[in-house]
Amino acid sequence: MWIIKLAWKNLWRNRSRTLISVAAVFFAVLLSTIAESLKQGVFENLVKNVVSFYTGYIQVHKMGYQQEQLLDNSFEEDSRVKDAIQSATNIRVIAPRLEGFALASSEALTKGCLIIGVDPAFENEITGLRARLVTGVFLNNRDTGVMLSEGLAKRLKISLQDTVVLIGQGYHGATAAGKYPVKGLLRFGSPQLNDKLLYMPLPVAQDFFSAQQLITSYVVSLHTDKELNQTAMQVSKQIGDQYEVMTWEELLPDIKQHIQTDSNNMKVVQGVLYLLIFFGIFSTLLMMMLERKFEMGMLVAIGMKKSKLVQLFLTESVLTVLIGCIAGLIASIPLVYYLKKYPIKIGGETAKAYERFGFEAIFPTSTSSSIFLSQALAVLIIGLVLSLYPVYKVIRLNPVTAMKK
Repeated sequence: MWIIKLAWKNLWRNRSRTLISVAAVFFAVLLSTIAESLKQGVFENLVKNVVSFYTGYIQVHKMGYQQEQLLDNSFEEDSRVKDAIQSATNIRVIAPRLEGFALASSEALTKGCLIIGVDPAFENEITGLRARLVTGVFLNNRDTGVMLSEGLAKRLKISLQDTVVLIGQGYHGATAAGKYPVKGLLRFGSPQLNDKLLYMPLPVAQDFFSAQQLITSYVVSLHTDKELNQTAMQVSKQIGDQYEVMTWEELLPDIKQHIQTDSNNMKVVQGVLYLLIFFGIFSTLLMMMLERKFEMGMLVAIGMKKSKLVQLFLTESVLTVLIGCIAGLIASIPLVYYLKKYPIKIGGETAKAYERFGFEAIFPTSTSSSIFLSQALAVLIIGLVLSLYPVYKVIRLNPVTAMKK
């Protein structure tokens, strides 16, 4: 106990030196926490954008649909299956879809499109479809009109209240044909989606494709994506082996690979950051030991055991690192939450490139508690390892040499 009291008094004998040492640890924790929260926040925002485009977090299909995405691989909408999915924990919203391809025509132009029959209210809760409406009205289940993506409408040279003619192949080879008024235009960030999507209410799509009561998928939104794979496994057990349950990672493997590659690159950057932190803390310890060289030599010369001196300096180093870590942790919390609410925004051509592929040109932070604890712990470990340096210097200390000026 006396060691701690003496170490505490020694720390504040030279306030400037102690504050510099504490500041090195403080800014190390602050910097590493912000860097890690930005990294995770960007990836979380990327996943949110990908999911809100189209896929949802999880999709449930008839077994084999992902390999052959045909109307013949659709299945009957069943409240028991929906209830079984909903019974899994972490399920927020379930939306049915019927998807198929057709030719969309205006007076003189024709373009292939992807028709998506949806329940507009549930679809909006998963993909935020209403927010993509640039003109017109958002559909409901009683409507008989359609909503076109803006790029598709431009290619067909049609606008609101014009009629689009659809021709395609329905369920089991039936002829699918019909004409529908354009009730709204949607804008998607991705050029691929913006040039080919056509939304219609699910009952209208089922009638068009002669697929009454049939759907091609249930799209599922979650309360939290941290339990994505566990939730998918739970859903799979609940509904049986005649259905396939696929996460967004399986539906979009390229995006997952992109995140993994970027994450590995960030580990290299983080390694460099920890190296800078290491030398930053070490430089303050080195300065402290040089300043106290005479003091250490005198203490040993008047009879203080080196073992006691080691305990004293080790305690001082641990206290310095602990103070810096706690202060850095406390300071980083409001800063990270502020950057979460008011994320870093980029502009110019870079922002346009992001938006062209449907991603928000922002860098938000993640507020996961594990980030704060892990980064504070990482810096604490670095600090504690470096605390062995004063121990080494005391053990190798020659009192006579140390007291020479």
